[in-house]
Amino acid sequence: MIVDSTRKGKRFPDSMSKTIPIWTCVLNRAISNHRARMDGNGTLKNESNSSDELTSNIEQESSEWDCSLHLPLWVSETEKAMIDARLEGWTKEFEASGADIASISSSLRKPLRPLWISQKTVIWLNEVPEYDSWDFTPVMLISASSLSSMFQKLTTSEFSWNYIPGAGDDEESWARGLSPNLFWKNAYDLISLGPELCNQKVANIVEKDRVYRAQRGENAPQVSIRPSKCLGRTNPFDVDIPSLAGDEKSSDNYAISWLGSTNIAVGRTPLAVDMFPADSIINCHKESVSLSMDSESYLYLPIVDSKFDRFSLLRNLPSALDFAKTNLRQGKTLLICCDNGEDISICVCLAIFTSLYTDAGHFDDGNSFNETRITKLELRRRLVFICKFAVNARPSRDAYDMSFGCFDAFLF
Repeated sequence: MIVDSTRKGKRFPDSMSKTIPIWTCVLNRAISNHRARMDGNGTLKNESNSSDELTSNIEQESSEWDCSLHLPLWVSETEKAMIDARLEGWTKEFEASGADIASISSSLRKPLRPLWISQKTVIWLNEVPEYDSWDFTPVMLISASSLSSMFQKLTTSEFSWNYIPGAGDDEESWARGLSPNLFWKNAYDLISLGPELCNQKVANIVEKDRVYRAQRGENAPQVSIRPSKCLGRTNPFDVDIPSLAGDEKSSDNYAISWLGSTNIAVGRTPLAVDMFPADSIINCHKESVSLSMDSESYLYLPIVDSKFDRFSLLRNLPSALDFAKTNLRQGKTLLICCDNGEDISICVCLAIFTSLYTDAGHFDDGNSFNETRITKLELRRRLVFICKFAVNARPSRDAYDMSFGCFDAFLF
């Protein structure tokens, strides 16, 4: 299930009308091609006898696999034809990116297919067939947008959950300190309370978690909420929450991610202080930390988010590359860390990995980089390699583009 919204007057955002349906089709085609190759070289047929039934099922599914493009009715035939013409190229790019298609193929028994649900959708539950009888895996695209421009008032007589378009990218303004992990641990309790008691419950959950982490010496700042009056009562969307630490933004799994046998790891800066897990450290946090390391083993780069300084990453990458090359040549391990271990540290790692390693993850001091023209496809392949190990990686588009631009800027 994927939930999104769009501007007033539209029922579904473009992500649900085109982007996600395109991705489901590309995935289906990549899986079908993978299974065809497996059939062609006899890999499946040489499996042990215990897997004969599974092999037969996979072969049957491959022959009936739906690779067609499924778009909603409001997308014109002309636009559908234009998208259809590019699907083969997109599929080849996806297959060339190094994505683990084999794992997807082994876990997916039916092809993906999007279904669209909005506030105007009427579903007769007694007419919905049993899920096992469906010949596809449904991807539920749920639009929270309302076609009506009327403001939905908050009342005490009924539940009124008003979705704010774009709020998902700015959770600090409304989440009241509640992280995704804390929400899912208490989801049923929160939803059952309704809007009148929900805010107090959230405050109790957040404070209890803060005290729990503070007692264990973890970073646990208090969350301040600025009350405001709206229609004679507190507006649950009007909050003033300071910049949250990684503890509130990320899941509870704060493990440092080692990238296979590359001697490189990525993670959050607070862990570098607590665990001291590597021989050398590049700290991209907004603030420096005190570590008992000499200047040759510790580098502090105050790289800020691209929203505040578009060229901050570009200015600091040369220093990061020189530092990484010096330490990796000596066989030292290297940790690249930032505030959340998901964005800036990933982009710095991507630049280092691209310039000093082969696409298979072997250190060659930049020899393959000097012989290869780096394209966005090459950069994407290396990012996929990193994401196989750093599963929480989510580099911003601006930072990713800047990583690509840096090669023309100072590496050639």
